[in-house]
Amino acid sequence: MVAWSERLIAGEIARQTLARKCVVLVDNCNWTGHECDVLAVTTDLRVIDVEVKISRADLKADAGKDKWWHRQWGRYNPTTQGYDKPPDILREWPPRVWKHYYALPKDIWKPDLLDCLPSRASGVLLLCDQGEGRPLLVRCERRATPNKSASRLTPAQAMDIARLANLRMWEAYRDAERHKNDVAYWREQSKAAACAGPRSMDNHTETALTA
Repeated sequence: MVAWSERLIAGEIARQTLARKCVVLVDNCNWTGHECDVLAVTTDLRVIDVEVKISRADLKADAGKDKWWHRQWGRYNPTTQGYDKPPDILREWPPRVWKHYYALPKDIWKPDLLDCLPSRASGVLLLCDQGEGRPLLVRCERRATPNKSASRLTPAQAMDIARLANLRMWEAYRDAERHKNDVAYWREQSKAAACAGPRSMDNHTETALTA
């Protein structure tokens, strides 16, 4: 039984689905102006946005995110002394994005969830637990429709995202080293406590009785 998490799903999508087609992959990235769980830059410098979901409720709630809506500003109406705000416009793709995908466990997927997605252009990737220690399988339930109006990144923009990915890598190394040091420290503390515990208890008890 797989303990699904956003990090696990994002990692499998990056390694299995995007690695051969993309030159840069960044997790939890806001470069487009909105959060991307995985932002990928393809070999022809286009942006793929992957949204990771681990529950049906989270998937259904995605339609309310600002990335899907072009918010309209209202104009002041002197007659009503208020603001007339036109309705917000639903986007087919988030800003700057060439293709958009949802990635989620196959166990929570139902075909009628397609009607809950904010855009018919979004693709759906399902992760399947094959059991018996076998690797997870990524299956494309629906292919994403490309945004033909999405422009390619400029070299400067591509370098900006690559720089961010590089910094994330070093941050990950730093966090892993800190975790390793913390584990080693508390292992030594545990050993020291196990060795000194009984004597410390006897000394404490003796002090309490003779005080």
